[in-house]
Amino acid sequence: QELVRQGEALKRTEQMVDKMDQDLKTSQRHINSIKSVWGGLVNYFKAKPPESKPEQNGAPEYYANNRLKEAMMSSKEQESKYQESHPNLRKLDNSDNDFSKADLVSSVERDSYPKNQQLRAYHQKIDTNLDEMSSGLSRLKNLALGLQTEIEEQDDMLDRLTRKVETLDINIKNTDKRVRQL
Repeated sequence: QELVRQGEALKRTEQMVDKMDQDLKTSQRHINSIKSVWGGLVNYFKAKPPESKPEQNGAPEYYANNRLKEAMMSSKEQESKYQESHPNLRKLDNSDNDFSKADLVSSVERDSYPKNQQLRAYHQKIDTNLDEMSSGLSRLKNLALGLQTEIEEQDDMLDRLTRKVETLDINIKNTDKRVRQL
């Protein structure tokens, strides 16, 4: 969730830099008009740059990548199941209902377990624990892959933003020089 929030902040920053660039272009047009009659005449006949539409409520929409969204949603779904089955998070029940799932095991699976009831119960419990571990590891893998994809996308966004800021900085310095020359 923090990564998604940072992505939203990056998106807003990029849009603010774009707006600053557009404002700088407008100011350069005004400087040309002030500097000379010829510059004003050129600006008069030159097409005006297209105005960007203002953002709704000042909050641009940012969408995290689908892989991360799916991993977060499946993780939230599995979290409740995990809490129900985790020995430290569930209410302790000392009755013999711990192996009620054993009743649901098919006859084929029963044949694969030992004949001893206690040994069979332990094997089934171990299998259940391994299944829970497998689903937990699967959840972690999906989250890690989603985070990796989101980080790569935000890294690209940072590179793009860095280039825009460097260009904007150069243009601001040039505009500042032109204003000082007036």
